[in-house]
Amino acid sequence: QDVDLAVVDRLLTGVARERPHADVAKAVAHYLDRLDADGPEPDPTEGRRLVLAKQADGSLTGRFDLDAVGGERLQAALEALVQAGRAAADERTRAQRLADALVQLCANQLAAGSLPTLRGHKPQVVVTLGIEDLVDPAIGRGAVEMGFGAQISATRARWLACDGQVTRIVLGPDGVPLEHGRTLRLFPAHVRRAAEVRDGGCVFAGCSAPTWWCDVHHLLAWVDGGATDLGNAALLCERHHTKVHHGFRVERRPDGRWRTWRPDGTEIRTGPQRTGPQRTGPPLPAAA
Repeated sequence: QDVDLAVVDRLLTGVARERPHADVAKAVAHYLDRLDADGPEPDPTEGRRLVLAKQADGSLTGRFDLDAVGGERLQAALEALVQAGRAAADERTRAQRLADALVQLCANQLAAGSLPTLRGHKPQVVVTLGIEDLVDPAIGRGAVEMGFGAQISATRARWLACDGQVTRIVLGPDGVPLEHGRTLRLFPAHVRRAAEVRDGGCVFAGCSAPTWWCDVHHLLAWVDGGATDLGNAALLCERHHTKVHHGFRVERRPDGRWRTWRPDGTEIRTGPQRTGPQRTGPPLPAAA
């Protein structure tokens, strides 16, 4: 078809001078579509890219490029998690909330068990540490190694062990495995279900995270003799589970309601608390 490119150029220049960048992009797409109305539709997935780089401390940085549909899917999933988990007292930046939502999205998929196998096994977060590191609460960088090579502190490993599976492997003096015990899930499924019914979601003051975002936390650490039962359990989302392992405390009152304290001993008060179907029973130990 006959097209006066000079006219198109003049029109686009006018849009660029007077309108924001988003309008310019729409105008360009409009004219490209008209100039090649019968051309083949390009494969939008060919431009997708994701590059991850692991830093010396085990953290990840990266960048990605997605087509419009792929980007829309990502935004829809992340925004749902960002909005659902935002409490009134949330002081995280927008960027921090989006990053937490991405991690939560991955955690939900891993927990669902529906991902393809990886090296013959269902994908999971793997941590290898000595029994001394697990029992000792002292913070020490690089005490524990994870499945993809990152190193974390023993304290962080204790947090992961709260709601994970533990496999005992006995090593000989030369480092050769001598015995491989059976894998034990610290909180069995029926206890988790009971905690979900009782707590209704994260019990940390002001948090509205739903049950499927939460770990089951030992109020008294199991390595310190804490029981793996409902009386010693509390649902905590990842962010607040981490806080509890760094000085914050949660405790269930005799009436079944939860209280939260900062490391300095002051209580966090945020108004009406989440209530579940079961809110009665004896007081429970505080998480240290």
